Amino acid sequence: MSRPPFPPFTHETAIQKVRMAEDAWNGRDPARVAQAYSPDSRWRNRSTFLQGRAEIEAFLEQKWQRERDYRLIKELWAFSEDRIAVRFAYEWHDANGQWFRSYGNENWAFDAEGLMHTRIASINDLPIAEGERKYHWPIGRRPDDHPGLSRLGL
Repeated sequence: MSRPPFPPFTHETAIQKVRMAEDAWNGRDPARVAQAYSPDSRWRNRSTFLQGRAEIEAFLEQKWQRERDYRLIKELWAFSEDRIAVRFAYEWHDANGQWFRSYGNENWAFDAEGLMHTRIASINDLPIAEGERKYHWPIGRRPDDHPGLSRLGL
């Protein structure tokens, strides 16, 4: 299995890879998202350490049960031949209706088949009032005309 675009990345293909990841995560299908990672992929997500697609899929299932009405925007920060750095922000609410905006950075490394073999994510959560939300598109893919992080001032 492979997942284009493949390294070495150009500015254009790095942006494409970031948007593909954003779209997949906004689809909130753990099995689909896990297929973008190598079978032995290693993750650090906050203080959680995972290895392999099965652990990634289980983690995402729990995440999206807890983080309701999840909407995410990712933006390319930097790239090299087989690595991409992104910054992101996502909005969600908990079971009690408290909204949050979670900010973070991810470092990604890819194999020759375009599968991510390493993901390191640092994330901070900010409680927000519902009126402070900036992401109002229907659940799923962010519309092409919706502003990204920079245009939103995030």
